[in-house]
Amino acid sequence: MGMKTKIALGAVVGIVVIGAVSANAGDSDTGSGDKGASASADRQPGGAKDAGVGAGADAGQNNEKAEKTEKAEKAEKKASQAEQFKAFVEENGTAQEKEAVSHVTKVQGADEQNDILDTADVWTDFTGGIMGEGTGPAKLIASAFADWKQSENGLVTVYDADGELLGNGQF
Repeated sequence: MGMKTKIALGAVVGIVVIGAVSANAGDSDTGSGDKGASASADRQPGGAKDAGVGAGADAGQNNEKAEKTEKAEKAEKKASQAEQFKAFVEENGTAQEKEAVSHVTKVQGADEQNDILDTADVWTDFTGGIMGEGTGPAKLIASAFADWKQSENGLVTVYDADGELLGNGQF
């Protein structure tokens, strides 16, 4: 699925959930809201009251589907950005990228993009700063990040365990 399709699907699911919540918000134990609905259904020809029961069952099934989709989205969001990045590279990366990304400890800023000036930070467990052992793998990490996230004007910066700059790249 493309990103636009996912956004559109998310919007539709959100509207369905909001509609279901607002429809249920009018229900109360006093029964005053139910009397009006029942009376209007009784007045409609052709037993419209029975048709409403079937529509309610369909709405219940739609709510269940919306809840399942919402739970799947929440489960995906619960995984940290570092875990999502590692999973992407494990599935799509080269052997060298997989080795380099295994040293990633934290990713920050990958989920907030506006295509104007996107920045992301990746922390690793390498030591020694720019003169240390992590400079080469930092370039692989930045390259893998560019495969994972795309932006019109993005910059990913890779840091070592002490917060010293290892490298950066565009994504």
